Amino acid sequence: MSSEKWEGYSGLLLEMIRGAGCEVGDEVEVERPDGSRFRGLLMSKTELSAENIIVIKLPNGYNVGVAVDPSCTIRRIAPGRRPAFTRPPTPPQRPDLPRVRVIGTGGTIASRVDYRTGAVRPAISSEDLVSLVPELYDVAYVEAEVLLSVYSEDLTVKEWELIAERVYQVVRGGGEGVVLTHGTDTMHYTAAALSFALQRPPVPIVLVGAQRSSDRPSSDAATNLIAAVWTAARAPFGEVVLAMHSWHSDDEVAIHRGTRVVKMHTSARNAFRSVNASPLALYRSGSLEILDADYHPRGLDGFVYAPGFSDRAALVKFYPSMGPQILEYLEASGFRGVVIEGTGLGHVARRWIPVIRRLTDSGFFVGMCSQCRFGRVNMRVYNTGRDLLAAGVTQLEDMLPEVALVKLMWTLSRADDLEGVRELMLRPIAGEIGARILPEVACNWTTRS
Repeated sequence: MSSEKWEGYSGLLLEMIRGAGCEVGDEVEVERPDGSRFRGLLMSKTELSAENIIVIKLPNGYNVGVAVDPSCTIRRIAPGRRPAFTRPPTPPQRPDLPRVRVIGTGGTIASRVDYRTGAVRPAISSEDLVSLVPELYDVAYVEAEVLLSVYSEDLTVKEWELIAERVYQVVRGGGEGVVLTHGTDTMHYTAAALSFALQRPPVPIVLVGAQRSSDRPSSDAATNLIAAVWTAARAPFGEVVLAMHSWHSDDEVAIHRGTRVVKMHTSARNAFRSVNASPLALYRSGSLEILDADYHPRGLDGFVYAPGFSDRAALVKFYPSMGPQILEYLEASGFRGVVIEGTGLGHVARRWIPVIRRLTDSGFFVGMCSQCRFGRVNMRVYNTGRDLLAAGVTQLEDMLPEVALVKLMWTLSRADDLEGVRELMLRPIAGEIGARILPEVACNWTTRS
């Protein structure tokens, strides 16, 4: 594997690049035996691309991949400047403002695009990120630190526990709000995990991310971060929440409850939605509109630190013609429970019933959610659902499948038998189970049209 100087290059091509004295960012020229020449900036490339392809950014801004063999010539025309970030001067802190800790865990919000090479790099720390948004210093006394610097898809239950422990320390140390910068792809999983590990906190714990890196003109990072810090410093509730754009414009950020939110778009800035509930609040230019008054107030006693997650839980999506062998495989592999995304009101094929009955009889937990994003499972309407209940399936009300999985991971670390798991899974902990779904939020695809 090559270092950052030759990022992504290997084998014979790497030897040729190094032999020419070239590094990523240098101006280079590649000449092929047929006389064709390609001149531009040497770019990094993914290590999954073909080994003999050199990537060059042409003067017109386009990138070109050139197949290189030993008969080609690579020349260094001029040295380049390595990607670097210079932190701007930090505005003076105001001790009279609420103290908010910004904890970095990675993600797009802490990345920058190197426009000479075109690569997105996780190049800035929490301190750097905060320094790019001087407006924050008029909102709170901001302290920043880096806890992790990973892509969110690489997080495991161990990282959830590490994050929960650090947040607990900050809150117990007198912090008046916590902001966690996080990659968006699994941010809703972490929000759910912290909701169970940090119950009824006395201050807001706000997860925030970005769909566009912090230096892009279309970035949502600054707007989201301002909203997150403002919420952490001044919101009237003490809950785990997630702050992201509520629509495509920069004038409104939705504050979602951590157990009611899911990422529903791959790239849109308003990718996150509250499901079966409205957002807890909307942030607009220094003010917070509360949409759901049923929240845990800031400053109340009763903070519960309940860390611990098991990775012996799984999430399985049922599809037509699918057999139950996956459940048998999970049991044989040491898993202790599964959440099934069933069809409609909570169904799988009848051929699954004997396997489910055998598993639940042995103490294996089987919970049922719906593949439908909105609504509640009700397994007493049709015969299949009733038979699944009789076989030992636990219907998980209106819990989101992702949240149900996280709750099962949390539950399995503290309940030893099936009845204990069932009881805890059906006990409302952090707003993950709703008493009813109001018509106005039954299909709350967006807060704005």
